Amino acid sequence: MPIRLMQIILPENIRQNDIPSLTEEKEVLSGWASNYPDSKTVLHLLIPAEECETLIDKFEQRFSGTSGYNIILLPVEAFLPRPKPENDSTDEAEKKEQENNSLHRVSREELYSEINEGIRISRTFMAMTFLSTLVAAIGLMRNDLAVIIGAMVIAPLLTPNVAMALSTSLGDTDLLRSSLKTNVTGFLTAIVPAVIIGLIFGIDPDISSIASRTRIGISDVVLALASGCAGSFAFTGGVSGALIGVMVAVALMPPLVAFGMLLGAGYYVLSVKALLLVITNVICVNLAGVVTFFIQGVRPRTWWEAEKAKKSARTAGLLWTALLIILLAILFNKVI
Repeated sequence: MPIRLMQIILPENIRQNDIPSLTEEKEVLSGWASNYPDSKTVLHLLIPAEECETLIDKFEQRFSGTSGYNIILLPVEAFLPRPKPENDSTDEAEKKEQENNSLHRVSREELYSEINEGIRISRTFMAMTFLSTLVAAIGLMRNDLAVIIGAMVIAPLLTPNVAMALSTSLGDTDLLRSSLKTNVTGFLTAIVPAVIIGLIFGIDPDISSIASRTRIGISDVVLALASGCAGSFAFTGGVSGALIGVMVAVALMPPLVAFGMLLGAGYYVLSVKALLLVITNVICVNLAGVVTFFIQGVRPRTWWEAEKAKKSARTAGLLWTALLIILLAILFNKVI
């Protein structure tokens, strides 16, 4: 698990020795204090990323109403001397209890900040989605797997879908609206040029790379579920989601582009089948994300927000599950 530098800024009316032992029972690798020119006290704590959330919650509970109080969380590339391994003589039961109590993930605030930053509708997001669509369309028409994979590498679809799962886990309606807006914008940015490509160039629906996107199989469901889990674990584990994003893009971008091209070329029945595959994958990615965040213990800080989030996650889980069952029923009855 990576290390974080937590800087806690306290106003001058709070002395350092007035701070309760908030770091007690926490694995603080190193700590020191410094002063701002305006008499503010700054505490610097080097701690493992999985310890950040509970420590932030303690300081928030103690100082959230204090004017001039701030917390800054920074990633640490390296730390010397390296932390020593735990003593082998430690009681096994105690070690097991510590392992069970550890979050083994980054803090809620870090997770929220990273995802919220990644769902902004910017020129870069629009350009990357558009370019990914063009490359995917060429790969599908040429039946070139390498080109299709290249399109997945640049497709920015991971964060908006993980954000939808996180918003229901935290009961955050603002984040849900933003993620939905970004997802819809991304999908439209992919569909419109795909339709134009299909209209102008025409396509052969019997090409294996396109025909495979007009059928829903159990393997597609498993792939989308695995992609959703992997994407959520990538964010909560504090690791790069670049490669994991390729998995989510594989589940979403090729069938989305295939839908647009089939629609533009006039193959309406096949385009509906490709669209059903897109919907199935979106459902599976979000269902897996909600379940993963629940297992990882991603909750709001306060108990009343936690109750709201619990109801939101339960409702979302039931909704995604119901939709998935309906689509699987269609699959097993060979309607598509």
